[in-house]
Amino acid sequence: MTMNAFITGAFDTAVGELPGSSCMGLHAQAAMGAVDDAGLKLSDIDGVLCAYSFTQPHLMLASVFCEYLGIHPGFCAAVQAGGASAAIMLMQAAALVASGQCRHVLVVTGDNRVTGMSRDGAVAALSEVGHPEFERPFGISVPASYALVAQRYMHEYGVTSEQLAAIAVEHRRHAGRHPKAHKREPITVEEVLASRIIASPLHMLDCCLISDGGAALVISSRAAAADTRGKPVEILGAGQGHTHEHIVAAPSLTDFGCKASSRAAFERAGVKAADIDVAEIYDSFTITLAVELESIGFFQRGEAGAAAAQGELGLGGRLPCNTHGGLMSYGHSGAAGGMFHAVEAVHQLRGRAEARQVKDARLAFVHGDGGILSAHCSLVLGVN
Repeated sequence: MTMNAFITGAFDTAVGELPGSSCMGLHAQAAMGAVDDAGLKLSDIDGVLCAYSFTQPHLMLASVFCEYLGIHPGFCAAVQAGGASAAIMLMQAAALVASGQCRHVLVVTGDNRVTGMSRDGAVAALSEVGHPEFERPFGISVPASYALVAQRYMHEYGVTSEQLAAIAVEHRRHAGRHPKAHKREPITVEEVLASRIIASPLHMLDCCLISDGGAALVISSRAAAADTRGKPVEILGAGQGHTHEHIVAAPSLTDFGCKASSRAAFERAGVKAADIDVAEIYDSFTITLAVELESIGFFQRGEAGAAAAQGELGLGGRLPCNTHGGLMSYGHSGAAGGMFHAVEAVHQLRGRAEARQVKDARLAFVHGDGGILSAHCSLVLGVN
């Protein structure tokens, strides 16, 4: 089965602390970069999908963006699914071009989370994830929610803090090969374990960064892709999985919707987990990646942390994962955090990843997770 949808343009802005940046400015920079990468003009874009912003919140962010850029697409919508937004927007864009409703869909994300928000503002925005009646009154936070998952996972499968720390160390090693990464200085397992506890058992270096940055992709139909400049990357399969929104309502603290989303994506692409050359998987916390790697089927239960400690997630390992450094070391700019994973997959499949290039990469897996392992979207991308 083929989805008849191709990524034809990709671009990510500088990332990190970007004084003077703005949400719309980052959106525009990423968008124009992706359109240019595809060899297109803004007037060629007939569909636009945006996500959300903490620094410039608006109920109709995609319309605000189109107004800012002065474009008038035939399809325009904003998608809000937390960290799964980018992957879900790509799945939606693929459906739009495959069905003939659009020729070229621009999918764009960006936010200036560091320079555009106070610490208190960031905490307040993230506290809204909690259930208003059953969680927020008791002071739950996003890290605390993921810590519940970590506690249960460690109890059930014998995962250790040292193994989770190895995931963070490997991500920093990957980021050290990326000239644009927010954090590039090497770290050790000992340093991860010595960093302060945020929500036991998660230390500060088990958590993602907060960054400024933007990223965008252009998705084109098979016929329209012929008009573009670069090497098209085919969206071979996509799937979603949803089990809950609030962690208090999760049917399990060890089984999540990534199992269903990845199964659907693999089936539609006609491939298996073992066929994937490079994986770019949402890593808001070290435990997030461990759970997802195992639920998706890349490793057996309780094995992902040990595999990371043995270098299996590194270049030359069994599954090079988050080769840009992921949210933990490359950068996390809201919805753009998940889009950085997709852009990195495109760079890898086009052979443009330079020092971090996975040799002969032909199949990539991209996964986004929103909320507290709530919303999941998986994508299989490939090149001939």
